[in-house]
Order: sequence, then C-alpha cells, then structure tokens
Amino acid sequence: MPGPGAAAAGPSRTRPRPTASLPAVRRSWFGVGFGTGLGAVLAWMLVRTVLRMSELLTLLLLAVFIAVSLEPVVAWLCRRGLRRGPAVAAVAAGLAGVLAAFVALVIPPVSAAITALTDDVPRWRSQLHDHRTTLGRLEEHYHVIEKVRRQLGSGGGASEVAGGVLGAGQLVISAVASTAIVVTVTLYVMVALPAIKRFCYRFVPGTRRARAESVSEEILSRVGRYMLGNVVTSAIAGAATLVWCEATGVPYPAALGFLVALMDMVPVVGSTVGGVAVSLVAVSVSVPVALATAAFAVTFRVAEDYLIMPRAMKFAVDVHPVVTVVAVLVGGSLLGIVGGLVAIPAAVALGIVLDEYVFPRTDRA
Repeated sequence: MPGPGAAAAGPSRTRPRPTASLPAVRRSWFGVGFGTGLGAVLAWMLVRTVLRMSELLTLLLLAVFIAVSLEPVVAWLCRRGLRRGPAVAAVAAGLAGVLAAFVALVIPPVSAAITALTDDVPRWRSQLHDHRTTLGRLEEHYHVIEKVRRQLGSGGGASEVAGGVLGAGQLVISAVASTAIVVTVTLYVMVALPAIKRFCYRFVPGTRRARAESVSEEILSRVGRYMLGNVVTSAIAGAATLVWCEATGVPYPAALGFLVALMDMVPVVGSTVGGVAVSLVAVSVSVPVALATAAFAVTFRVAEDYLIMPRAMKFAVDVHPVVTVVAVLVGGSLLGIVGGLVAIPAAVALGIVLDEYVFPRTDRA
C-alpha cells in the first residue's frame, strides 16, 4: 500500500508545471525608422552609382558579348592543335586585317572627295559674287556671307565655334577611349574565358553543377551561332549593295558594300546608316539615281528585317521570327545599339532557361 508520500508524488507528476512567460520583445520606433531610412539611402546610392557607371557597364557588356561570340572560332582553332593564347591572337589578327582592308578601301574615296571639295571652293566663292548663278542669287537674297562674318566677328560666335571644336575633340577622345576599353577587355575575356566559367560554376551546388554547365554551354553555343547568322545576313546586305552600285554606276562599289556589311551587323540602325551613306554617294551620279538607291535601301531593309534575318536567326539559334523582331526592338529601346546587339542572345538564353527549369515544373504541377 503506497504511503502518503507516494500518493502525493503521483498527482505532482501529472500536474503541468507552470512555465515562465518570456518578456515581449518591443521594437523601438526609432530603430525601425533608422533601419528603413538607412536602407533607402543605401538603395538610392546604389542606383546613382549604377547610373553613373552605366556607360562603362555597357562597354563591359559589349566586350563580354564579343568575346563570347568569338569563342566558337577560338575553340575550333584550339581543337586544331593551337594553344589558347595563339588562337586568340590569330582571331584578333584576322579582325584587325578585316578592319585594315576596310580602311584601305575607304581612304581613296574619302581623299578624292576632300580633294574635290578643296578644288571647288574657289569656284563656289566666285559663284557667290556672281548674281547670275544660283548661289549668287541666294547670297543676294539671304546675305549669307555677311551673317557669317557678323557671327564670327562677335565674341559669342567665336566662343561657340571654340566650344564646338572642343566638344568635337572630346567626342573623338571618348570614342578612342571606349574603343580601347572594349578591345582590351575583349582580349582578356577571350584568353581567360575557361577560367572565368570554372569560377562561375563554383557558385552552383555540386549536385546541380553538371546540369548548370550543360545549360551554360548550350547558351554559349547558341550565341556563337547567332553571330554566324548575323555575319551571313550582313554579307548578303554588302553583296546586294555591291551589285546595285555596279549596276547603277555609283562610284566606289566595293567600299560601299564593305561599309554596308559592317554597319548591318549593328541591329536596328546599322543598315539605315549604311543606306543613307550609299544614297548620299549616289547623289554624285544624279538625283534620280540617289532616290532609286534610297528606295532600294529601304526595300532591302524591310526584306532583311522581316524575311532574311528572322529565317537566318531561326536556323542559327532556333528562335521564332516574332521573338527575334520583338527582342531587337525592346533591346534597342533599352540599351541602344548594344541592347539591340545582345537582345537575340538574351532571348535565346531566356528560352533555354525556361525550357530547362520553369516549364518542367509547371508541366508536372
């Protein structure tokens, strides 16, 4: 028979033991406000920093895109027995040779145009003082020479001219510096691309790293094929311009064809700039030929945008033509020329990521 101690112990084991209530954590309004304000200030500073560095970031994006686009050529040379350094040097030398050939084709017509302009200046001056010529009648009616002299004689005109010359010099220096940055970063990325990829893959967990590498290599391969398709369409544009100039008698057909081919590689505005340049040169033949050249450029631009490029891009990167056109328009409106250039590869990468990671989950749901 249990004793009174045991009877007393029995109920004590079943009775719940009271727990001490924890003090409620009270957050200070000052702390909340300070944290919110500090976060807002840091976010604002980050946005301002990104906006200030937007031009540099755009140049870096362009350099990385060029390096990735040339990677298939470098890899092909490496498979043929070259080490990566000499392969990159060979590709860079090839691009330099193409640009040198373009300069060699452009310098003679530019020199001839400057010489002709210099020789025509005395004739234009005599015509300005001859009231029987068109230039003379315009001068008599509008007094262009007197207005120019008045502007140059005043301090404001001189300062404006000096400011314009200084602005042009700054523009040239900025263009040279931007080109140097793009070329330097492109060469470094081309040489170190395998090491860069290995470093980036280390951020992916080991269990999913193989799949991430496979998807990344597929994206890089598609980007290389996109550039191949872009080169093909640009070559078609240059060849068509060459044939048109030969048929209509427009001077310097080889240089103009080369110019259009290079400009056509820039989406959205490249072919338009090339067409305007060819039309201006065609004025030297006759105004009707210049108008016909402009009509040819517009017609070819429409055919390239809606027939040639979408089909070439679909063959190269397997992207629907509608996606190609929309991606170029959106990328061009966001980042200008660079945005239009990287728009299609970005659309390709997005499509691959959706096919590999998003759509399988939604199909199983």
